[in-house]
Amino acid sequence: MGQRGRKKGSNGEQSRALLLSIAANEFAENGYHDTKVSSIVKRAGLTQPTFYLYFQNKEAIFQELVELFRENLFSLTRKSRLEPGMELSSLSDRITYGLAGIFSFFKENPDLTKIGFYESAIAEEMKRELAIQIEENLTSEVQNGYFSQAIDMCIFAESLVGIIERLTVTKLLPGLKQPNRLAEEIVDIFLNGIINKNN
Repeated sequence: MGQRGRKKGSNGEQSRALLLSIAANEFAENGYHDTKVSSIVKRAGLTQPTFYLYFQNKEAIFQELVELFRENLFSLTRKSRLEPGMELSSLSDRITYGLAGIFSFFKENPDLTKIGFYESAIAEEMKRELAIQIEENLTSEVQNGYFSQAIDMCIFAESLVGIIERLTVTKLLPGLKQPNRLAEEIVDIFLNGIINKNN
């Protein structure tokens, strides 16, 4: 039995998931302050007492959505670290794969991305943490001999976060670029540069 004596089962989990999904859309479309619990439950076809079975208040459901975004983002970032002993010829594909995984998550969860990466009070803090995680990945990859020790990996990591942040808004979410293609283009710029090698 769950709170207030109600059974928790598949229907309860479905209701909770539905509330999270609709709340994500409401927050993304209307912002935190203009989103109302009454609007969320109305769209879900549920009652306000049902909402309060699962979430203490509006802030609680918003924070859960932000934390869900954060957990997924940092899990993908950790998984993108290059393991030791890779063939140098496979570096480009492997880096593209990791970056495309992040972009795919953003594209599949646009409301969550808008909330977590742009609108939440901790969005900037999250981007700082992301840059630190990327820098840690890069430092490990330098030690494994993949990248030059002459590069300031803090600058590189901050630059990559800025690129991810901007291109998500301008290219990915509007559907102008697919995750894999966007990742390929970014990796090509970072690994090969923009100098015309034919001159």
